[in-house]
Amino acid sequence: MGLVIALNKGRIFEECLPLLAACQIQPTDDPKKSRKLIFDSVTGGHKIIVARSADVTTYVEKGVADVGITGKDTILEYGDNMTFYERLDLKIGACRMMTAGPVGVPDPEQGIRVASKFVNIARKYFQSQSKQVSLIKLSGALEIAPLLGLADCIVDIVDTGNTLKANGLEARETICDISTRLIVNRASMKTKFDSVQHLIQQLEEVVGSTESTEQAC
Repeated sequence: MGLVIALNKGRIFEECLPLLAACQIQPTDDPKKSRKLIFDSVTGGHKIIVARSADVTTYVEKGVADVGITGKDTILEYGDNMTFYERLDLKIGACRMMTAGPVGVPDPEQGIRVASKFVNIARKYFQSQSKQVSLIKLSGALEIAPLLGLADCIVDIVDTGNTLKANGLEARETICDISTRLIVNRASMKTKFDSVQHLIQQLEEVVGSTESTEQAC
């Protein structure tokens, strides 16, 4: 039974295509040349939806997609009341969710102004630190918020840290490690159990093989 797979566009999409290809799931059109957002698979058994990160969880939650592939950051931002299953860490797109602020400028003890795309993650983190914060939700480049005096610090995904340095910021506390995860619609886990489980097993083998190769190198 074919599956509808929702993929996070951008880096995750590009890094997932080889994993899916190893599972004999390939789009009929070249995603790099096509403007389509929904692709049939070469075998005709699956469909691939290319979506924004927050929409992947929505599509899976609502049953539009049977499975989704997105970052752990998206799942954490979604909240604790998940209406889908998180089944597999694909070990790609590794980075960290961190706090960051102007170099050499400490945060206020209380009443910290925090800019972030990930307000739920930021709120939960600072609550665990027993710190009072004022959260400012931004969707663009967060690095300029402290530079413009809008915020004392930011909460964002950090990979190399080069963008922070270029804007006079430094990475501070690590909130959590982030990587790409496979999520499954609850109803699909029952009605398409064999197909879902087969995909999970295939991806586990591919991920395990990739890790073994990297360790050998």
